[in-house]
Amino acid sequence: MKTELVQIGNSRGIRIPKPLIEQCALGDTVELRVENDCLVISSERKPRQGWEEAFRAASPAIHDELLLQAVEPSEFDRKEWQW
Repeated sequence: MKTELVQIGNSRGIRIPKPLIEQCALGDTVELRVENDCLVISSERKPRQGWEEAFRAASPAIHDELLLQAVEPSEFDRKEWQW
C-alpha cells in the first residue's frame, strides 16, 4: 500500500487506514524503530511485557540446584571470593 507524507507543523506524517490499525491492534500510543532502513510501527509494549508468561512456560526451577552443584569451584572461588 502506498500513502503520501503529509505536512504536520515542522514534521511530516502518514495517515494509517483504520483496517490496518485494527489488524495490528494499535492503540493511542505506538513504538517506532528503524530496522534495515525501514520504519517499523508497532503496538506499544510495556516494560517486561510477556515475561511472566515466558517464565511460566519455562521448565520448573526444581533442577536449578543440580546445575549449581555440577560446577566445580574455580581458582577464583577458592582463593579470592569472600562472602
